[in-house]
Amino acid sequence: MRWSLVAVVGGLTIGMLAMAAPALARPNIVVVLVDDMGVMDTSVPFLTDARGQPKVYPLNEFYRTPNMQRLADRGIRFSDFSSMSVCSPTRISLLTGQNAARHRTTNWINPDRDNGGPAGPPTWNWKGLKKTDVTLARLLQAAGYRTIHIGKGHFGPRNSEGEEPKNLGFDINVGGCSIGAPGSYYGQHNYDNPKGQVLRAVPHLDKYHGTETFLTEALTREAKAHIRAAVDEKKPFFLYFAHYAVHAPFQADPRFAAHYKNSGRPANAQAFATLIEGMDHSLGAILDHLEQLGVAEETIVFFLGDNGTDAPVGGPHEVASAAPLRGKKGSHYEGGTRVPFIAAWAKPKAHHPLQKPLPIPAGAIQTQPAAVYDLFPTILNLAGVEVPKDHVIDGAQLNRLLTGQSDPTRRFTFLMHYPHAPHRTDYFTTYREGDWKVIYHYFPSEVSDNSHYELFHLATDPFESKNLAATEPEQLRAMMKGLVAALERQQALYPVDPHDKKTPQKPKIP
Repeated sequence: MRWSLVAVVGGLTIGMLAMAAPALARPNIVVVLVDDMGVMDTSVPFLTDARGQPKVYPLNEFYRTPNMQRLADRGIRFSDFSSMSVCSPTRISLLTGQNAARHRTTNWINPDRDNGGPAGPPTWNWKGLKKTDVTLARLLQAAGYRTIHIGKGHFGPRNSEGEEPKNLGFDINVGGCSIGAPGSYYGQHNYDNPKGQVLRAVPHLDKYHGTETFLTEALTREAKAHIRAAVDEKKPFFLYFAHYAVHAPFQADPRFAAHYKNSGRPANAQAFATLIEGMDHSLGAILDHLEQLGVAEETIVFFLGDNGTDAPVGGPHEVASAAPLRGKKGSHYEGGTRVPFIAAWAKPKAHHPLQKPLPIPAGAIQTQPAAVYDLFPTILNLAGVEVPKDHVIDGAQLNRLLTGQSDPTRRFTFLMHYPHAPHRTDYFTTYREGDWKVIYHYFPSEVSDNSHYELFHLATDPFESKNLAATEPEQLRAMMKGLVAALERQQALYPVDPHDKKTPQKPKIP
């Protein structure tokens, strides 16, 4: 049985075909997004050797993520998956299918002020998403899904439309607001800053106030309750579970602190590891819950981080917190953008009618690159919902890659545009095309060796140790042409002259 659904989103009339009955005609969709979790913050090895096989590095041996391993064993993990280098841009890219350069929220959103920086573009989109914007949640909601937001929002500042996820297509919101970090992970502190300096309490969790319930656990209980309610009502559901973990403050989850006590690492690094393990424990609880409710076979799970690691180890441009990758959250190196990505049916069953169109192989590794905005068209395709014709996207469906095959039709490029300051790296754009990566620094500094340009060949130098800008001038010029074209294609905004505060400083092709 099919029915035609017409929805008005952002002033667009969208005709969509959706399955009505039986209830199992469309898969349930779970997106688990972990804040500040990079590709090396896990015991699951994502990076691969020359044969495309996962390679274990020392950081993999420090962290404990058995439920990520459980999910990876049931599906496929990507060795080369990129998000934006800071959080709000990634979150909006996931919901819109657009690169941050296009949607123009190119920095994390300060809840109370425009934080574009002294030479940041004056008209950047610091207000984030609006009620009229096309979002993944709104499209799934219009197609009959129960849309559930649990955890961190950070889609807009205080008193904006984007502050409330219900304005963006979510039926349920627990925990989502304008803040990018919790005041505290402790129920004893009411998930707020106990000093009362800034209002940063995670909302909607009053029932846990004054208890010993860690924030990650409180959000997990809420997610399970809303999954159960959707199942009881025989509604397909879209759960967007955006953990506040593992963002600072680095407060130890007492359930796991003993595992790192004798590691020899500093207290804040141990606390970070407990946040990782607590998040992983939550993932296991969600997988168990889906099985207990009898809906695991018709539920697909996507797991990823929102930007590179913020592990409190080493400097922002060193090989340290994301070793062997260079850099971390906010930097221009791969450690700033590479994140874990796993996709799996919660309970694989080869002949299940919902799984047959997308048979994800168990324990597979995908080495072909992809990026966060690819989830938008992929999820809509799974749900049988078309991308609105007037909504421009930068993502492409991952379906073929998710089946473990290569996709020769897929030309991967990745643009990361950060025309702001201050952060680990200020005012930069990176552009990847094939094995090459170029970095443009709008205002050269010591970070860039006082040059506009850095050039790396990631196939032979995946850890960005040798800058080829001086020795490969033709390749540098070709890559900069690609970078400039990508920025123009996405109608990007540029930093401005630091003196007149208005003249755009566009990249220079050498």
